[in-house]
Amino acid sequence: MKKIAGNIVFGLVAVAALGLFASCSGKKSSGARKIQVAHTNYYVPYDFVDEKGNSEGFEVAVLREIDALLPQYEFIFHGVSDDELLIGVQTGKYQVGTKGVWKTEERKTKYIFPENPIGASIIGITFRKADEDKIKDLESFASFGGKLVPIAPQNAQYNVVVEYNNAHPDNQVKLLPSESFVLSDAYSWVLEGRYDGFFDIKLAYENNIKNEDAPYHKFAKDLAYVPHKGIPTWPLFNKGEQEFADAYDGAIKILKENGKLSELSNKYFGEDVFTFITD
Repeated sequence: MKKIAGNIVFGLVAVAALGLFASCSGKKSSGARKIQVAHTNYYVPYDFVDEKGNSEGFEVAVLREIDALLPQYEFIFHGVSDDELLIGVQTGKYQVGTKGVWKTEERKTKYIFPENPIGASIIGITFRKADEDKIKDLESFASFGGKLVPIAPQNAQYNVVVEYNNAHPDNQVKLLPSESFVLSDAYSWVLEGRYDGFFDIKLAYENNIKNEDAPYHKFAKDLAYVPHKGIPTWPLFNKGEQEFADAYDGAIKILKENGKLSELSNKYFGEDVFTFITD
């Protein structure tokens, strides 16, 4: 009986603690530390400033949910340029910044990356629509003998193709290193047959080709797109903010488990980008 009674008391205490967390998660303590959050002011739908001057976007929405779960912090959002975000987080003007960023070894020397990403960026191939029956993914593109528009080696997309080729030594994608080029040239080179595909971010393809108001929408009838995988996107924390980064990790795990991350992804992207992350 004593053991049973003890279990009941423990259960009641646990329930009470959960209730207390839930009731406090939406309130800020009087001593809440103000966290300066930088985000890019143009990168729709990841992070941007709307017509009313408000911070908006998928990553901003996720951080607002995290803010609600962390009563010890109070987030203040700032829409800024890329350079201001990177320099500001590194110098401590901002404690965290988010801009749909991919993880690289160079960035890991300058910022804290948490254990859990905030979102994902879908990458794949833009290719000639005439080849839709042959190209279904990166493997079939390689089997097709497809040659990609050259990519600068310092570009994170280059590493994604290298990783694929290392994992598929008998079915490699033809890839050449190159300096930067005008985006419209990449699409034109594919259409002309100079190359067979352009390794493109899905959002960029939609904004540049697919959407009716896209600058290169005239190519839409002749180009198609297939995704390859989702690349995790990360918030960047100042090097002195490990405790804050750990708190972020605890909160975002809750958002993943309760389905909020997927809900916000569907709201802003029209699909669950997390399903494209394969490793």
